[in-house]
Amino acid sequence: MTRSAQLLSIIFTISFIAAGQVAHGFPKGTFSNRSAARTVSQQAPLPLSGTVVETMDAGGYTYVGLENNGVKSWVAVPVMSVTVGQKMSFNPGGEIPNFTSKTLKRTFDRIVFSDGPVAQQKAAPTSAPKAAPAKAAAKSDNAKVEKATGPNAYTVAELYKNKNTLNKRKVVVRGKVVKVATGIMGKNWVHLRDGSGSAKKKTNDLTVTTQTVPNEGDVVTAAGILSKDRDFGAGYKYELIIEDGTLQP
Repeated sequence: MTRSAQLLSIIFTISFIAAGQVAHGFPKGTFSNRSAARTVSQQAPLPLSGTVVETMDAGGYTYVGLENNGVKSWVAVPVMSVTVGQKMSFNPGGEIPNFTSKTLKRTFDRIVFSDGPVAQQKAAPTSAPKAAPAKAAAKSDNAKVEKATGPNAYTVAELYKNKNTLNKRKVVVRGKVVKVATGIMGKNWVHLRDGSGSAKKKTNDLTVTTQTVPNEGDVVTAAGILSKDRDFGAGYKYELIIEDGTLQP
């Protein structure tokens, strides 16, 4: 499976995976090795099926250690019942190298964030996630949202049009939440659309990183520093993004 395929099944599922819509989000973690993050696509994909040899719950998610033909891999899913010795297969997800779970005080060399087991083995989670990576964006290209007010207010299309002059400047934009990916690199990744821009040119969707966890369908006003051509490693590249933004109704 290519890295592109993985990302489309995770975020942005965060393109990315299809996941449930209420819960805790992935535990906060950090890349302890930035170069590893950039080269993960060069490594063989982790096996997502095998025998459960270790499992633990933390931060609203279940960590599952799998063994398949002598190869051990780790998968994180929304909290569910897992038993050591159980044979399981999980949906594709987004892989993050050198991920540190502050809750577990443990670093995983490589771990895949999945929305859960494959359908035929899927067990009812004890707690459904509020928003998880890889959920496909809601079909809201026609959503019309009134533009925010103030000297730093722009539509999504205006931000793309003026990205060179607005780079590294504070901006305000109002839009509808069409996708949420929680707890990735210690942040929540929110996709906004306001009905402006072009889907064909990919200028109709803006990502905001924040500590807030909104619901899909919410209309919010985001404020923060706009950055262009950001590369976070592990395939997370954005033509335009607001980092560490705040969200208000």
